[in-house]
Amino acid sequence: MALGPANQTQQTGMRPHGDQIAGSVERVTFHNADTGFCVLRLKVRGQRDLVTLIGHAAAIGAGEYVEASGVWLNDRNHGLQFKAEKVEATVPTTLKGLEKYLGSGMIKGIGPVYAAKLVAAFQHDVFEVIEKEPERLREVTGIGPVREAKIIKGWSDQRAIREIIVWLYSHGVSSARAVRIFKTYGEQAIATIKADPYQLARDITGIGFKTADAIASSIGYGKEDPRRVRAGVSHALTTAMDDGHCGLPRDDLLRSGAKLLEVPEPLIEQALEDELASGEVISGVTEGREVMFLAGLYRAEQSIADRLLGLREGLLPWPAINAEVAIPWVEGRTGLELSPSQQAAMRLALLSKTCVITGGPGVGKTTLVNSILKTLAAKRVVIALAAPTGRAAKRLAESSGMEAMTLHRLLESDPGEGGFKRNEHNPLECQLLVIDEASMIDVMLMHATLKALPAGAALLLVGDVDQLPSVGPGQVLKDVIASGAVPVVRLTEVFRQAATSRIITNAHRINAGTMPDLSARGEGDFFYVQADEPGEVAEKVVDLVSRHIPRRFGFEAARDIQVLSPMQRGGAGARALNTLLQQRINPPTEEFVERFGHRYGPGDKVMHIVNDRERDIYNGDLGVVTRIDHQEAELTAIFGENEATFDFGELDALQLAYATTIHKSQGSEYPVVVLPLTMQAYTMLGRELIYTAVTRARKLLVLVGSRKALSIAVKQRQPRRWSLLRERLSK
Repeated sequence: MALGPANQTQQTGMRPHGDQIAGSVERVTFHNADTGFCVLRLKVRGQRDLVTLIGHAAAIGAGEYVEASGVWLNDRNHGLQFKAEKVEATVPTTLKGLEKYLGSGMIKGIGPVYAAKLVAAFQHDVFEVIEKEPERLREVTGIGPVREAKIIKGWSDQRAIREIIVWLYSHGVSSARAVRIFKTYGEQAIATIKADPYQLARDITGIGFKTADAIASSIGYGKEDPRRVRAGVSHALTTAMDDGHCGLPRDDLLRSGAKLLEVPEPLIEQALEDELASGEVISGVTEGREVMFLAGLYRAEQSIADRLLGLREGLLPWPAINAEVAIPWVEGRTGLELSPSQQAAMRLALLSKTCVITGGPGVGKTTLVNSILKTLAAKRVVIALAAPTGRAAKRLAESSGMEAMTLHRLLESDPGEGGFKRNEHNPLECQLLVIDEASMIDVMLMHATLKALPAGAALLLVGDVDQLPSVGPGQVLKDVIASGAVPVVRLTEVFRQAATSRIITNAHRINAGTMPDLSARGEGDFFYVQADEPGEVAEKVVDLVSRHIPRRFGFEAARDIQVLSPMQRGGAGARALNTLLQQRINPPTEEFVERFGHRYGPGDKVMHIVNDRERDIYNGDLGVVTRIDHQEAELTAIFGENEATFDFGELDALQLAYATTIHKSQGSEYPVVVLPLTMQAYTMLGRELIYTAVTRARKLLVLVGSRKALSIAVKQRQPRRWSLLRERLSK
């Protein structure tokens, strides 16, 4: 286990293969539970300094004893490291190690204080007591029934996770995914996987077909096993959803399936026929091509079309309104004069049971919608206002002076049963539903919304159809507009006050496929900073956010300024920028927790990245960390007015949010947006992406990057999404 002479390492940079080390974990510097990648600092016997180990482990905590095999590397930036091919952890044996392990937060209910008490009380028998005599835990001052139950469950979970890790190791699978598997299947995890390893890909976020396929191969599934090929067909269609498609053309599916599975196309064809026969996949025709859909999406699109077409045919839920009287009346109430195009739009909206209002920034959508709402409210129409995100709903409430909420909250999401409590059997209680930021609504959310809308109610969709489509599958607003099935108001006139904003004028230039005006001006709200290399872009972004913008314009770095990047990865991607910005704006103190590749401390800006109906927090909601409790292994953050507490094991639902992707910013607005653009993001660049980013800024937009990347973005359009909604509505 000797490290050997240091000068040998410096000369070669690498030691011979097959080295082994063992030691106790003093500190977990970094750990990403999705991939299992970790950076550990080990105390190795005979070595004065701590040793850095990089490798993969599922659950790892300070105090554990690890044995690892691998090679030594001399990293240019980080110095001597041990790169482990395999890391096996065991519980510690020394009293100091026991205390460190128990206090690491891995076992819920035990923090550093209670770890010290437990080790003092039970010495080396502490694990034996927890395992076989848990009632003795109450001998320790402060441990009552509630904490005892937490400790017992935490210990049981860790033991079960370790068993799964060993089993996964034996089948050549990364152990890091064991935590997710255990959370999903509990003690039945191994039995479930043995029965059908492809169930993993269907049930667990972050575990894809390839991981399931590796396990299947290890336990004896052949490449041409019909179960494998059918799972591959389903996987190809599910993967297409990640790109916004509701389905895939048959020939594309056969080709991609054969490439993915490395089997002849006839086997894919047979598997597809089996999926069609079982009803799991349904075919449709669009633009002369046969397209395959997962059954749930196919039926959801059909239901949307049926309900929209049925909705438009009914009687208006309000009495006839004379627009020639209503328009001057509402102008008097608001003090705002409607333009001829807004007046025409209002006449149409007051006569339509289903209507769409669309247009870019500065064209008066908000004024028009508020005029419609005030007019109908005066007629005592029962109105419900909603938006896909919390921030968009808050903005709608502020602009209208009426209550507004997220669609999930309006539909009363049911975390216990899944789905929503509001549906065709328990419809919404409104005569008009207004949905803002409607470009963000995907097929499944629109399906749920229309199921809950009473047949006699009216629907008003408001949004900018030229922004990015929904993150989820489909392009509902675009398809509804293109179908011609419902009345559409497209506002195009930029109002005089808005026309003085370079943010707005440049947004319209980008939307028209024209380069924005990048000329330098002392005053204004749109600025361009030249930078070409990702490192240079990142450096300038950090300086702008932390120093220059706050100093010159008076904005607060964390609260007011949002960095929006085209992608997560890369030198100027959201992930790298978050690390740099955190170090500059809110450097971690001793009061921090590190989980899933991120370090969090009080004051950190975070984003919730999944829908959590139970906590009423949704994908894209921004919050601030307020407290870290190591004893309870909990983090508390506040999202708007909603305070939420997370177990350390749940922190994969959060990520730092000093910088985020443009996709995650949909439905939000920020006082200041800083937009980094590099050629590294070439595959992501597109007109809708940049247009969306620019229109997120209310007061100031700073674009940092290369003209070439910007030019490519302005010229490229979003690729089409495979869907049947437009055709169904057209018919």
